[in-house]
Amino acid sequence: MKIDVNMGYQYVQRVLDKETNPKRQRNLKVVIAHMKAEARCDVDGVLATLVQKPEYKWHGDPLNPLLNPKGSQQAVADFYDMWIVQTGAHQIEWDLSRVMVDDHAVLTEGMMKVAFPGKTLLSLGIEVDDPDAFYAAMGMTTVVWPVDDATGLLVGEEVWDCDKMVGIADRKVATSDITALAPEAFIV
Repeated sequence: MKIDVNMGYQYVQRVLDKETNPKRQRNLKVVIAHMKAEARCDVDGVLATLVQKPEYKWHGDPLNPLLNPKGSQQAVADFYDMWIVQTGAHQIEWDLSRVMVDDHAVLTEGMMKVAFPGKTLLSLGIEVDDPDAFYAAMGMTTVVWPVDDATGLLVGEEVWDCDKMVGIADRKVATSDITALAPEAFIV
């Protein structure tokens, strides 16, 4: 199984390349900047794309405050630190099948694969046969990215997905099958 960490933001870039409306271009650009920062595991870069009091909504677990940070950039920084930086799960392929944009939001949807280190899965109580390997969490994911009209920054993320962890131990990924970030991922 391969994971192409550049796929998601590159798809959104292709949509941007065809968009002629300036406000919608702005909205797509902020989503691309956010996705690239996530791919770089750059929490400060993610925060730079957000309003001062962002709100994340994880509709699969709406009552979990750890998955639904809101009210401050620090809450979002803590979320990214805990779920992406500390876990090592920042290598994400998002094979988008749909991107929709209007003057107020962007919607992205497609099959997402997240490479989790075996050690992280063991610490979560998920048995794997190789703690030094990666394993792919996988499932359809839809995100609505609301954009603040005044600032052009993201208000947060609204995420709908299935339980990507089901069957993860059966989806081993060789390190060589995870693509490196393309040079454009470092262009802000």
